[in-house]
Amino acid sequence: MSADRIIHGVVRGEPITIIVDGEPLACFAGETVAAAMLAAGVDAFRSDRRGKPRGLFCNMGSCYECQVTLVASGRRVRACLTQAVDAMEVVTRG
Repeated sequence: MSADRIIHGVVRGEPITIIVDGEPLACFAGETVAAAMLAAGVDAFRSDRRGKPRGLFCNMGSCYECQVTLVASGRRVRACLTQAVDAMEVVTRG
């Protein structure tokens, strides 16, 4: 699963880069981590207890399916509610 960004009639923030599982992802200031990941074709946000990938479900912060870990703090956060910040490092495992 991936998502295309709307191109026409949209004012975006400055281009930034976040790092997801060691790979740089181009995105824009003001986007959520989930939006950046989906636009880059990354649809596995975490794994369940059996090791099966889990993706974005509600996209409004209710379900916790999109939890990722911020490398700098070690905190688990919901990607759909977390604003992407330039050079932010995120891992989908751990």
